[in-house]
Amino acid sequence: MKKVHSVEEYIESNPHFSEELSILRKLINTTELEETVKWSMPTYCLKGKNVLGLGAFKNHFCLWFHQGVFLKDKHQLLINAQENKTKALRQMRFESKADINEAAVLSYVKEAIDNQRLGKEIKPSRKTKPVNIPPELKAQLSSNAELSTSFNNLTPGKQREYCDYISEAKREATKLSRLEKIKPMIIQGVGLHDKYKNC
Repeated sequence: MKKVHSVEEYIESNPHFSEELSILRKLINTTELEETVKWSMPTYCLKGKNVLGLGAFKNHFCLWFHQGVFLKDKHQLLINAQENKTKALRQMRFESKADINEAAVLSYVKEAIDNQRLGKEIKPSRKTKPVNIPPELKAQLSSNAELSTSFNNLTPGKQREYCDYISEAKREATKLSRLEKIKPMIIQGVGLHDKYKNC
């Protein structure tokens, strides 16, 4: 997807739906939502929170409601574009200018704003990946109680950084030299990349 820096640029880069996108944009801009560009798409926010987005694709254009799951959808206009994946996001899809019912669209936009004001939102769940300890590190942990205790006291993210650092080495000699390098760091309770994070 081409990077765009303004809503005008986005509309111009989608000439097959430029008139339709302009109609939706004009409707949205009658509300208090703040117009911005995120992910190279027009995005509309209320006090910094994403409320909806405008999008154009090959065969359709749409509005994305970031917390669309809370909309009453009395006109049955919303779809979940990624069933079983998307919890909150809902899409209002159009194929032509004739599909735009301006009064209905505006009522959904206003309801989305009200819902945002009320704080209705589903936050994305953060799936934590399991920590896979490579055999070389596992052997050191089982033979060194201090190292094992220190490793267990690290956050899962820091543990994962160390495990990946060992696993990503191709040669056994590299794995062992990396292991020697990180042992004192683990005992100190610091993460592999902490010195860069504090810059």
